[in-house]
Amino acid sequence: MPGMLKDGGKKETVTIQITKGRGGKERIWGEETTTPQPTVINCKEKEELIPTLSTTDNWILLTHPQGAGNKSQPPLGESQRIARADGKCSWHKGWWREGKNELATHSMTTEVWISTRGQISEATQMAIQEALEEESTKDTPSFGSEDLEEIHRSGTEAGLLGIYNFPGAVYATDGSNDKGVMGAGYFKLDENRGGCCQLGRGEEGNSSNRVELGAPCLALEDAKRKQDRKPIILLSDSACFLSSSQKWIEEGKSPSMHGNPDADIMRDMIQLLRERIEQGLLTIFIKIKAHRGDPLNELAERWAHEGRQSENIR
Repeated sequence: MPGMLKDGGKKETVTIQITKGRGGKERIWGEETTTPQPTVINCKEKEELIPTLSTTDNWILLTHPQGAGNKSQPPLGESQRIARADGKCSWHKGWWREGKNELATHSMTTEVWISTRGQISEATQMAIQEALEEESTKDTPSFGSEDLEEIHRSGTEAGLLGIYNFPGAVYATDGSNDKGVMGAGYFKLDENRGGCCQLGRGEEGNSSNRVELGAPCLALEDAKRKQDRKPIILLSDSACFLSSSQKWIEEGKSPSMHGNPDADIMRDMIQLLRERIEQGLLTIFIKIKAHRGDPLNELAERWAHEGRQSENIR
């Protein structure tokens, strides 16, 4: 089943993807052969495509209800509806131009149609329905193995730094602080998994520094628990975390925990780093930019948001 693309825009905007005809004759960078491509069309262009759609059955169409009063009406003569939901989220109009991955909320109902001759599994139909009903304003980055995806990742900040070729473990970390509820999370690249926790003491005061410090500490704990003896890269988008950690790394300095509101977390992290040094294990901290669409940073952010709801309170 071809993929889907939603683009917030005018009501008559229709998104369609087919494997023959107009949609399947295009080729994008990173692909050696023509593949199904998403195409945004208006009502006039839809009329031009009707002959092609009438003779094929491997297309999928996303549209707002075409009938009066938001009622469902087949957009084509030989089409069947497989999903419908009130509008929750869709991509920002023109999202690809700026590289933003945030979603825009809207109030338009969305329907999904396929050919009456087409077949779709129940599991896929349920996945489409769940996607239409999704309320999250964040989209989860994909870590697929397609050539185009690998090319995209190689052009991100982490990719240009050679992170994806690092012969060790890579942890991307991030913190989340919203309305006094704090969460910390990480994403581990080589195992494609993450972890998170909710940070307590919110009633004593909360800060972005505390969550940004808690996230890498959580990652170091994970490495110790897994007895991972690989070198580690810790990615963080927090300059404050790096500057506060720097005080304890170089020789000849006499830093103190006195007056540090996050001394409990800092103390644990310094101990974890000391243990790694004693074992001869390399640990590298790298600052990357936030909210630039870097997949590692974005996945760490998702885990940090998850941490605010976690029952694992530290």
